[in-house]
Amino acid sequence: MLSDFGYIFLFIIAALTLLGVMLTIARFLRPAKPNEEKLTTYESGEDPVGNANIQFNVRFYVVALIFVLFEVELLFLFPWSVVFGNEELIRQTNGAWGWFAMAEMSVFIGILILGLAYAWAKGYLDWVRPNPKVPEVKSPVPMDMYKRVNEKYRRS
Repeated sequence: MLSDFGYIFLFIIAALTLLGVMLTIARFLRPAKPNEEKLTTYESGEDPVGNANIQFNVRFYVVALIFVLFEVELLFLFPWSVVFGNEELIRQTNGAWGWFAMAEMSVFIGILILGLAYAWAKGYLDWVRPNPKVPEVKSPVPMDMYKRVNEKYRRS
């Protein structure tokens, strides 16, 4: 006789087995005709320029971690609000449950606010802006003419 966890374990094993069987069948059935066009990188219909191995700014990861932190906060706030709003439970404890739940969540949100203030004070949320490089274009048309045309269209 299997327990409830045994049924879950069997379900997971059956799912993984079925996945393996389907991928194996698909590998034998699909056509394998690679050519130079199919093996090139696809970037929204444009030819790729430069190396694809670029380094991202570390601040992307910091912002992502802070986002995850506040997502977890919301996951804790929803069930708390459902239980906190239970009138019968508050009535049974003569209001003590409501004050306890409110104090508990105030401490939780206070700790999160302290963490956000710490990240802000340390400068983890400041974004370093890159210095834009103005391209130099050699044109037979003088630069003054470009400026006059731009000013003319700004006024209209």
